[in-house]
This record gives sequence, C-alpha cells and structure tokens, in this order.
Amino acid sequence: MYERLLREASDQGVDIYEKPMKPTIKGLYCDNNIWINKHISTTSEKACILAEELGHYHTSAGNILDQSKIENRKQELKARSWAYEKLFPLQKIVKAHQSRVRNRYELAEYLGVSEEFLKDAIERYREKYGPFTTIDNYTICFDPLGVLELFD
Repeated sequence: MYERLLREASDQGVDIYEKPMKPTIKGLYCDNNIWINKHISTTSEKACILAEELGHYHTSAGNILDQSKIENRKQELKARSWAYEKLFPLQKIVKAHQSRVRNRYELAEYLGVSEEFLKDAIERYREKYGPFTTIDNYTICFDPLGVLELFD
C-alpha cells in the first residue's frame, strides 16, 4: 500500500521525504511536499500517515497547524476522511467479509493499515452513516463491526 501511495504522489507531482522528526510528529504536508517521520517502524503505519498527508494535498488550504481554530479542525477532519476512504473504502469491508476475515486484527492486516487507523476509520464511518449502511446486497454494521448479506 505504501509503495502504491508513493507512486500516486509522485504521479501527482508531490515529493515525499522520510526524515527524522520529533516522535510527536508523524507527518507534515506543505506546498506539494510531504515529510514522513523516518522513525515510524511499519509500512502500514507509514501508509496511513502518507494517506492523511495526501488528504491534505487534496483537501486543505493554508497553515492549519493551530488546531484551536475550528476551521483548521474541519480541514484536518476532511483530510483524515479522505485517507479513510482512500485506504479503507466501504467496499473493502464487504470484500474482507467475502474473504472470511474474522476480526479487526485480520481486517487491519487485510487492508494493510494500522489497527488504530482502522478503529478511527470505523468511528468516522459510524459518525457519517449512523450504526449501519447498505452497499449492494450487504449491510455493514459499525458497532459491532460486521457484514450481513441480504437475499434478493
């Protein structure tokens, strides 16, 4: 997933740099440049961070570092939502169900994302859709997470 995102970023004219950064900073975006903290150990976590920073590239404007401002928090949420939908579209929950994925750990592995990212994405979908949503002949329940297959 990380390699695919790196290629997509490059194709869009966004340069990616892995640099040592403070542990509290995982990634930054500014002017078609993304910095990923080199100390992040897993490619799945790097993919999640890169997806969010690409979300800023696609959805944000200006300096939004001051999260005490409501407009900046809205832009942060927009970038995170972009990342969730990029790495974890709802159709992938259905595909994971069809592939017999049995729990959240397996789902995170199946998607190539961190368990924290998965948890946050599910919470965001629950906020957006309510307790469940339907795609084709499948109902996705967010709490508890599950998929129901409907008959025609």
